[in-house]
Amino acid sequence: QVQLAESGGGLVQAGGSLRLSCAASGGTFSTYAMGWFRQAPGKEREFVASIGWSTMRSYADSVKGRFTVSRDNAKNTVYLQMNSLEPEDTAVYYCAVCRSLAPATRPEDYSYWGQGTQVSVSS
Repeated sequence: QVQLAESGGGLVQAGGSLRLSCAASGGTFSTYAMGWFRQAPGKEREFVASIGWSTMRSYADSVKGRFTVSRDNAKNTVYLQMNSLEPEDTAVYYCAVCRSLAPATRPEDYSYWGQGTQVSVSS
């Protein structure tokens, strides 16, 4: 059974940094793209970042230059380094396993999801 476990969320002041981790188990994920999404209260889930099996990356315009997605296939873990955080980044962050090798931006392109980790940025 595939399981994804996010960690690293918390409360941080604007301008601060957080590093999210997503540990995957129950399968081999090195040949699949992985992604990060977020959902703020009252809003739809939105794409944040994705990394392909060959380390191709894709980012939402709102996080380009501030967030970096990476992966360690030996550990079945994906990371999201978030710098220069803004109050608008406050949301529950989810990691997911993509159905394909290449980065994808639509939630329907992903097959497995974690439970999410809360990120709160104070002004």
